[in-house]
Amino acid sequence: MCGRTACTLAPNELSRAARYRDRTGQRRRPQWKDGDTDKYRPSYNKSPQSFSPVLLSNKHFNKDSPVDECVLAAMRWGLVPAWFRENDPSKMQYSTSNCRSESLLQKKSYKDPFLKGQRCVILADGFYEWRRMEKEKQPFFIYFPQSQGGQVPSQQNTLKTESDQKLDQGESDQDDIDWTGWRLLTIAGLFDSWTPPSGGETLYTYTVITVDASPDIQSIHNRMPAVLDGEDEVRRWLDFGEVKSLEAMKLLQPKSSLTFHPVSSFVNNSRNNSPECLQPVDPTVKKRKNPDEDTSAKAPEENLAAEKKTKPAGPLQQWLLGTGSPKKPRT
Repeated sequence: MCGRTACTLAPNELSRAARYRDRTGQRRRPQWKDGDTDKYRPSYNKSPQSFSPVLLSNKHFNKDSPVDECVLAAMRWGLVPAWFRENDPSKMQYSTSNCRSESLLQKKSYKDPFLKGQRCVILADGFYEWRRMEKEKQPFFIYFPQSQGGQVPSQQNTLKTESDQKLDQGESDQDDIDWTGWRLLTIAGLFDSWTPPSGGETLYTYTVITVDASPDIQSIHNRMPAVLDGEDEVRRWLDFGEVKSLEAMKLLQPKSSLTFHPVSSFVNNSRNNSPECLQPVDPTVKKRKNPDEDTSAKAPEENLAAEKKTKPAGPLQQWLLGTGSPKKPRT
């Protein structure tokens, strides 16, 4: 836990959907860190080792930037500590995709970046979790409740057009219009930067912080991501200048503000990447097991190539509009 997420917005849509408030209360639109839009690939089924969008203070990259100025970056899921001495990060002997909030000050891998203020917010449509049954596991998709007026963007090509580039550069008339699409889930995380001892490009990686599950999620799993609910919590988690580490820890609490619905076991295989992953199903209807199902939370390396071949967007449009949904999501 948490071993699978979905994030299907195009880079320019993420920039609009991830608006944040600075210390003065002004809402601002984050820009992407140079070159990172090419690393991010929208996906219905993201797993560790893939690149996901995170929001963080630009001061981590530019010392002259104010702490409350945020930027979007694409980071690899699974924290590689800065002190790791192997040249191949896959040689790490333990998993760092998740970090228990209780371990933040106990394990060096997490204590060092936490005390340095290397806090980030992982952005996702939602995450998947599996409820253990007698003979199998039932997957669920878990996310923020959506407003009645919200609309999911229609399918778009993830390759940049001239219009996309203008959006990224803040040149569109749409910039001042509030985002009315899918409300992104905002998850507290830590990041670190690692450079191979033999030299090479710096790799930025992150870990998802987890807490005890809230009462409504306990029926599925006993742990959940540390969700940040609202712009104020996001601002305080990212503002490592004004909000010190021990104060920030108080934000890591179980949240009862999520909703969820059961989905098909199609999502069990981390190589599957289509809208079927998160469409609601009726779990009482038995289906023949797919031989390609894989309940492992970790994706094989070929999952990265599969993500690049897929151009998903607007993952929840069909069921939000009521087509193919057997019942309303549970809150």
